[in-house]
Formats: sequence, structure tokens, C-alpha cells
Amino acid sequence: MTVLCDWEISGLSRLHAMIHPFREELVNPASIDVLLGANLLVEVDAGEFKPVDLSPFSKEKPFLLEPGAFCLAQTQETFNLPNDIAAKFALKSSRAREGYNHMLAGWCDPGWHGSVLTLELTNAKRFSCLPLYPGLKIGQMVFYRMSAKPRASYAGHYNNHDKVMGSVA
Repeated sequence: MTVLCDWEISGLSRLHAMIHPFREELVNPASIDVLLGANLLVEVDAGEFKPVDLSPFSKEKPFLLEPGAFCLAQTQETFNLPNDIAAKFALKSSRAREGYNHMLAGWCDPGWHGSVLTLELTNAKRFSCLPLYPGLKIGQMVFYRMSAKPRASYAGHYNNHDKVMGSVA
């Protein structure tokens, strides 16, 4: 596998809608930044999650994720990976240095399509809250060209989801 560079990410996004909406200004040399979307599922009790609409929140008046809290969040972007492209989500280093943590479950198989990415976020801080709001630059996607087209593309539970999604396993 090889990592796609900036012009390859741009080209696939323009020609095949690999990322929608596509914003050229978010492209990095070997990745594209992704933004936090408007829906959360915040853990409120053992195994119970409360939906939170982030639409009314902003950078100036954010939703505050409590210390040690866990939530499922989503990207603003929808992804449509070609059958020979895989991807991996990585938390922005700036967010990690602020105390955000991601559970490392951001692998996307070739053929995953029509979906926002669900993120598993925690506040690793002990004493202060972390702000969440739509448009927060939360992470980046790195894309990999497969050495060959796989026999099968991703056909799992997480295709065609336009909102944050809990586990179906």
C-alpha cells in the first residue's frame, strides 16, 4: 500500500466524490483535515447514550465534554472510497495536546461509502471540559492505494449512514 499525496486526494475527491463536501483548503501533503459534524451520542449511564444536536453550538459557545466523558461523534464529510482505496482516521495532534482522545477505531476498508465517519472521543483531562462544536477541525484522513484491487469491497453495517452510529455488533 502507498499513501496518497495531496494531488491524488484532490483528484479522487473531484472526479469520484471520495469526500463530500470536498474543501481544497483542508488538503495536507499526505491527508485531508476533517471537521466535526452536528450529531453526538454522549454516554450518560452504563450502556446508555443521549443524542445531542451540536447545531446550536459554536466556537464561542461550545458544548462542553466533561473530564473523563465518552461520546460518539461524526464528521461533516461523507466518504465514498473506491474499491482500491482504504483510509485511516487520525486525531489532529493539536486536539490531542488539548486533551482529546480517539479510540483508534478509524480504519475504513475499500468500498466503504455513503457515510460520515463515527468517531469515538473521550476527554482525557482530569479537571477541565473540552469544547465540541460543528466545524471543529478534529482529525485527518490518510488514504492508501491498495497493492491490488481486493476480491471483495466493504459491504458491512456501516455503509450509507448520514449520522453518528453506535455499535451494531
